[in-house]
Amino acid sequence: MAYTTIKKPSDYFNTKLYTGNGSTQSITGVGFQPNWIWLKNRDQIQSHGLFDSVRGADKWLASNTSDAETNYGGGYGVLSFDSDGFTVGNGSAINGSGQKIVGWNWLASNTTASNTDGSIASTVSANTTSGFSIVSYTGTGSAGTVGHGLGAAPSVIWTKTLSNVEQWFCHWSVLGTGNFMKLDQNVAAGTNATAFPWNPQTDTFGLSSDGATNTNGRTYIAYCFADVKGFSKFGSYVGNGSTDGTFVYTGFKPAFVIIKRTDSADWWGMFDNKRLGYNELNYILFANENYAEDSTVPIDLLSNGFKIRNTNGGLNASGGSYIYMAFAEEPLVGDNPATAR
Repeated sequence: MAYTTIKKPSDYFNTKLYTGNGSTQSITGVGFQPNWIWLKNRDQIQSHGLFDSVRGADKWLASNTSDAETNYGGGYGVLSFDSDGFTVGNGSAINGSGQKIVGWNWLASNTTASNTDGSIASTVSANTTSGFSIVSYTGTGSAGTVGHGLGAAPSVIWTKTLSNVEQWFCHWSVLGTGNFMKLDQNVAAGTNATAFPWNPQTDTFGLSSDGATNTNGRTYIAYCFADVKGFSKFGSYVGNGSTDGTFVYTGFKPAFVIIKRTDSADWWGMFDNKRLGYNELNYILFANENYAEDSTVPIDLLSNGFKIRNTNGGLNASGGSYIYMAFAEEPLVGDNPATAR
């Protein structure tokens, strides 16, 4: 399908900052009922917390570990997905008393549907406007396809087994067939024809027999993203090793950017428009690490893309190869055009 420009990106993605209270609290002001919530304590060394409505409340995954899903069941994680945000329990990583927390929120469909487009049945919460879906499935151990519900080929797919210790496997179409990244590690891109044997199709993505994506009887979650003009972009760039670094055109003012070097080992850098908020944007978190917030590797978030402002190898080594994912604060053109920061 051909996606149309989204006039108000914050209806589909929004960053929310809050201060923990060490108990239970409702976080409001997201602007919609989120289906995927990614939380990180900015002040302390604590694991990331990833929660989605397909798996259900209080079921925790961490982007920085290969651990299986944890179902705390005692009010430690996200307790509910609410009409204007979410409710968190007493977990110190996401609600420590007096701690600064960031939450990145995506809207899928607020419902689930059975999907039989592929040879492997799936349960899907898909938003065909914003190009985002959450997909759960059970592995078969044999080559097959899984329906993702987007009606357009996703550019990025992140998969994680829920029932076993296993690394996050991430497909980026710009890397080509058979290439993958590991979200929980700082390693370079790898090649494994059995993980993602071909690029995703309009209705499905393909799997072979790799244990990280398709072991018989294991349960999996997949987060799927398709490019949507004025809202999201998933691409690559080459570093120049200068403080006057590479400019990456997205066609919108970014609200959130993740960057990963692919030709060498380095971290996954996470930036957003709410932490500090003005250029140079100084605060970074690391998807593959439990570190607190850092302020030493700034980038600029501009009206039409982002620009690297440092020579750190994780973002801008001379000749280095990088992938990125970006979501919009404002589109470049339309009823609500972006302005310079």
